[in-house]
Amino acid sequence: MAYMNIPYGLDDSVDLPDFRFKMIWKVHADDSYQAAQPKGFPYPGIFVTFEGRGRFESGGVSRGLEAGTYMIVRPGEPCAYRCVGGDWKFCFLHFDPLDMALQLELAVGEPTTTSMLPEASLLCERLIDCLIVHPVGYGFTAQHAAQELLLVLAREQAANARSRHPELDGILFRMHQRIGEPPPIDDFVRRSGLSRTAFFARFRARTGMSPARYMQELRLASAKAALETTNAAVKEIAAALGFYDEFHFSKLFKQRYGAAPRDYRRGR
Repeated sequence: MAYMNIPYGLDDSVDLPDFRFKMIWKVHADDSYQAAQPKGFPYPGIFVTFEGRGRFESGGVSRGLEAGTYMIVRPGEPCAYRCVGGDWKFCFLHFDPLDMALQLELAVGEPTTTSMLPEASLLCERLIDCLIVHPVGYGFTAQHAAQELLLVLAREQAANARSRHPELDGILFRMHQRIGEPPPIDDFVRRSGLSRTAFFARFRARTGMSPARYMQELRLASAKAALETTNAAVKEIAAALGFYDEFHFSKLFKQRYGAAPRDYRRGR
């Protein structure tokens, strides 16, 4: 039997904030470059410094915009910025509102070091190119590239966060791709580079359950999809998903979904 995989979709609780790209500046400045915004920027923005150095002043505080950094600025805050050292290459991108950056937990008002400059540069160039030549759907392309810039920076930040445990990403992918196979726990531990105790602790911190329970939830979700979309016998579904037997599968399915597999199918 070719059992169904799990349907994946956005949870209703996921809140997607409004976001609209406004404008991008590509600047190669020397020491003559000085700009001021006495009333602040009309929209939020992000400086991405590729080479050289600039200086940003706001509220009596001066911040260096070094190569390999980005800084998100709030609208409406009087500020000034200038080149330092004769060679400052940066892009400045306006977007509105600030909500997406805040939801992604990106730092606002403070320069942040990033290793994602090549990716950021490609996204800025793609955005500028589409604004020059106006290909079909260029507005969508520009919107997507601007959002992706923030996402690239946020993913880097999340990967560095201790609580997320990115070393488990590949293991979770493997579990989803091989739902019908017994979970090779020892192999997962080895792949993670962690001790067995640390692996179980981090897996629970990431998913809220043990690896065995997580795999069981995947199998039951896949079984539910198979009952909804195929005519496969309950016995076939149980065997394909690696349950001990039909009785064991039916018991677990009823505990999870409130009805035995056959009753669940008939009730749809």
